[in-house]
Order: sequence, then structure tokens, then C-alpha cells
Amino acid sequence: MRFNTFNVIPTSGLLRGILTFGLVGQSVLGLAQYPGQASDKMKVPVSVPMKAKSFDLQDVRITHGLFRDNAEREGKWLLSLPVDRLMHSFRVNAGMNTPKPGSPTKMPRPLGGWEGLDMELRGHSIGHLLSGLSLQYASTNNEAFRKKGDSLVTALADVQRVLNQDGYLSAYPQQYIDRNIAGTAVWAPWYTLHKLFAGLTDQFTYACNQQALAIATKMAAWASKKLSPLTPEQRQKMLRNEFGGMNDAFFNLYALTGNPEHLKLAQFFYHKAALEPLENGQDNLNKAHANTFIPKLVGEARDYELTGNEKAKTAATFFWNTVVQHHTYAHGGNSDKEHFFEPDKLSKHLTGNTSETCNTYNMLKLTRHLFTWSAAEKYADYYEQALYNHILGQQDPESGMVCYFTPMKAGAYRLYSTPDQSFWCCVGSGFESQSKYGEAIYYHDDKGIYVNLFIPSELNWREKGVTLVQETAYPEEATTRLTIQANAPTQMPLYLRYPGWATAGATLKVNGKVVAVKQLPGSYITVNRTWKTGDKVELTYPMTLRLVPTNDDPRVAAIAYGPIVLAGEKGHANMKGTAPFHDPADPYQYYGYDYTIPDSIDHTIHMGGKPVTDWLKPVDGKPLTFQTVAGMGNQAVELRPYYNLHRQRYVVYWDLD
Repeated sequence: MRFNTFNVIPTSGLLRGILTFGLVGQSVLGLAQYPGQASDKMKVPVSVPMKAKSFDLQDVRITHGLFRDNAEREGKWLLSLPVDRLMHSFRVNAGMNTPKPGSPTKMPRPLGGWEGLDMELRGHSIGHLLSGLSLQYASTNNEAFRKKGDSLVTALADVQRVLNQDGYLSAYPQQYIDRNIAGTAVWAPWYTLHKLFAGLTDQFTYACNQQALAIATKMAAWASKKLSPLTPEQRQKMLRNEFGGMNDAFFNLYALTGNPEHLKLAQFFYHKAALEPLENGQDNLNKAHANTFIPKLVGEARDYELTGNEKAKTAATFFWNTVVQHHTYAHGGNSDKEHFFEPDKLSKHLTGNTSETCNTYNMLKLTRHLFTWSAAEKYADYYEQALYNHILGQQDPESGMVCYFTPMKAGAYRLYSTPDQSFWCCVGSGFESQSKYGEAIYYHDDKGIYVNLFIPSELNWREKGVTLVQETAYPEEATTRLTIQANAPTQMPLYLRYPGWATAGATLKVNGKVVAVKQLPGSYITVNRTWKTGDKVELTYPMTLRLVPTNDDPRVAAIAYGPIVLAGEKGHANMKGTAPFHDPADPYQYYGYDYTIPDSIDHTIHMGGKPVTDWLKPVDGKPLTFQTVAGMGNQAVELRPYYNLHRQRYVVYWDLD
């Protein structure tokens, strides 16, 4: 990792933006994912029209399947980390945890990796963990998650009190902020504080912890005092270093408190050099650190929603289109060695350091903003692409540990975190990503429900007195079934997503009767009727094989079946195991990881101009599994979903001839 004055050790991970996606009545939509009425907490409403609105996360329950399994594994990890170990660096910074030699008091064992006492980013994971705990609580109503969050918040309040520095709270001294302001070398102190702000406000909104909001408000008072003397030149110099989503965090705090000082803080973190070109339709991403950029645009989206700033809307929309159309791999991820590169050059960047997972976590946050503005199906398409193929596959089902990169290099393999000795940015964002799978399955307008994702789940729309139960084995089957339960007959449209990949058509049945589908892929099928308890909808989108070529070379392509990217199994030869990919002696250096790919691994398919269905055939008895036929390469290769291909080498992108 580079370590210099202004582009200092690129990290990622970002905060969990609350208050993110529009209004539910008078409440904030993405903030709407906490147990309780968001309107009770909102002081500043969204000021722009919204086409779609989020449901509270507490009103969506995932009933079974892959996503629930991932969330449960993540929840166990969150609960397993002791509060004393998580708080150790904070207490050391406040002088609270220094027993004398020979004292019977035993020091807790410090966490390792990026949370070590010698790491300038220490403390970032605790913010993510606060968010993850609150999201798990909202998703499950399991009191263990709330109580763990309460313990951390109480401990942080004690540290803030002992520090007694105008509300400052961190695991490192204020000198890190001073170095950032002066433009001297430091990792990313505002990035780390962003995670704390986000975690605390998530604890308030999702878990109703009043103390968490009080801590965040005191921290904001310190930030105002610290930053108000800066000149415009000092401000922009400071913002050259990675600051995560501090703009988003302060916009969200402003929406909660109505305090104009919090709005000023949000606007203070406007980075002209990064954002002005995007406002003018200029792709300035080449060589930029990807996850330094993406959170800024999440903040821009929040700016538009709260203030009506049209430039912010333009920047966020242009950025999303640019990244998705020109910088995104088949599985929904982006970047090589954490950086964007020249647009439309994917085939030149199929390396072992592609697709930092934090980037996708943040792209999905931005996507949810943009979907609520327009309810355009393309945003739901991307969300599904990235969720299934990248985020779902981030977690190793065997250990529950997660990936930093998802290598696109042929013959590479995933590398995983450790329970307490890694704490990379992608571990932190994974605490959240793997805990909030219910957030984007359903949306609504004032009339009806959008069904965006096909995940077994139950939605309770309290205001309408309607429950919607979705049953499916998707993507292992092409059909999803919706059952209505209603307190009384209810006239309501269902907006059923018709994915852009579903080019083989759609079959729709309502109470067993076939209904003609006139819409085309890339839109919504509207079923508008008076619903009563027991009504059923059955929706089928046949999946087909397709090539997903790189945007600069059609001879280099991934293979997908419906929405699912497939990867070829390439065995375990010469694998070094799944230890952390960085050198424990020098955690900043990780780009040089050697995958020692055997020369025998072949990633060429001799297709001879034939369509993919001629040379790739399904394997009987194995859902979503295919095998190349004879003559397509040196030997037959079995392909299965990339999200489920762990602890072995693989090929995602093939050379076709």
C-alpha cells in the first residue's frame, strides 16, 4: 500500500449511512431500518420527490436460504468479540488501561491486524461493529445484539468522558487529525471517525440507544471547534486524504438533530477536486483510489435529498453510470489494486488484486439512493448482480471469514480474514453487508409494493395491514411464489421486477391463472387488484446461459446463467492456504501476494464460433452447475456459481477462440 502525504494507505469500508433513502411518511427511508418509528427521530425531512421508499428493516424477515445462513454466521462472529478487547485501544488512548507491573489487573489481549496499537487506523472496526450489531438486531429482534451494542456504547461514553477533549473520541490521539490538517503523512483519521459516527447513529436509529446519539453530538461539537478556524486552502488540503463518508455522516446527523452546525460540517467535507468534474460530466476516475471516491458520492446523494442540491444529484448519477458501465467486472465489483483505471479496459486488469469488497458495499449504498429517486429497474439489476456474485460470495461458508479482494486472475483463489487478527476495512464493511440482506428486497410507493429481489422472506407492511410471504429456491430455481395476507381486502399494485437478463420471457400466474405479460425485460410487471388473504402470485423467469465479455475485448469473457456468474473449478494445487494476504511483519504491503498459479491451469475455451449452449452443458443432479464438452480445452471443466466457489482455484474470465 502506498503511504504518502495525501494518498495515504488507501482503505475502504465506509460507514453505514443511516437516514439514507427518502421518506416513509415523514420518516427517512434508509434510516427506516431500525426498530421504532423513524418519524420520532427525524428533524429534517427529505426535500425532494421520491418514487420508491424503503421498508423498515425490522419489517422484513429472511426466512431461510443462503442469505440467512451468511447473516447467522456473521452474527456469531459479532457476538464473539469481547468488549474489553474491542475497547482496549480506546482506553489506552485515554490512559484508562495501564495497570502497574505486578498489578492483579490483567490487560486484555489487543486485537491484531489493522486494530493493533501500532496501526494508525485503529478504531475503525468498532464503528462497523456497532452498525453490524444494530442491523442484526433490527433484522432478527435478538436482544443479544442490542445488549452487546449497549455495552460498547457505554464503554465509549466512558472514554469520551475521561479524554475530556471537547467531545473528541477515538482510539488514537488528536495529533493524527492535526497531521492530516497540516498535510503531513498519516493514514486516514477522518475515515476512522466516520465509522464511529455511523456506528453510533446506527445504534440510535436501529437500536434506540439515546446515549449513542449524545456521544455523536458531542463528537460533532468537537469537530466544529477543530475545523472552523481552517482556511479554504487548508480545508481542501486536508480533504486530499481519504475521509470516508464524513459528509454523509454529518448530513445524517443533521437530519436527526436539525442542528445547522451539523449541516455546515457536512458541507465542509465537500472535496472540490474530486466532485466538480463529476458535476460537469467528466470521468476523472482513472488512477483514483476507488473507495476514497465512492463514499463521497453517497454523501452527495444525501446532500441532494436533504437540501435539493441538483449538482450533487448530477454528480452521484453520473458517477454511478460511469462506474457501472465502464469500470465494473461481471460480478459487480470494480478496481484493481483498489484503484480505478482507464475506462473500458477490463481485460487489461484481470489481476489478483481486483474488486475490493468495500467498493461494492458502498456502490450498493449509492444504488439504493438512486433507485428511490427514480424506481428505475437498472438499479435493481445492478444491486442483484453485485449482491449475489460479490457480496454473498465474500464470506467463506466453512469459517465465516471474509475476503478483501475477489481476484479475477485466472487460477487465483480467495483469501480470508481471521477471527481477531485482520480487521481490514472489508472485514468492517462485511460486518454490515452480511447483516442487512433484508434492506433491498422490497420497496413501496404510496400505493403498492416493489418486489426487487427473489429471496425467501416475509414483509409486514404495517400501514396497509398487509403481509407478503415470498417462497423460492432462487437462483437454483427460476420461480418465486408470493402469498398475500391482508387484514381486509386491499386494493394495491404489486410491481414485480422483470430483470434485464431475463431475455427468455416471463410467466406470470395469479391464483393459478396465467396472466399475459406485455412488459419487456428491464422493467416492472404491474399486477393491480384487490387482494385478500390467500391470494397467490407465481412468477417465473427462465434462466439462460450467456457470455459477459469485457468491454474492451469480446474474446475475453465471463459466463453467466441468468443473474449468476459462473466460475470454473481449477483444483487446489500449490495453494498456500487461506491466511491473511498481507505480511504480518509489514501489514501495509499486500499487493505482491504470490498465488503461485501452476502453468497447467488453462483458461482458454476453443469455442470455434459456436454459441455457449453448444459447448457448455448442465450437470445432472447439480443445480447451477455446468461442464464444458469435449474439445473445448485441454480437459473438461466444471463451472458453478462464483459465490459458492471457495477454498480452491478458479477461472471467471476465459480467453475464447
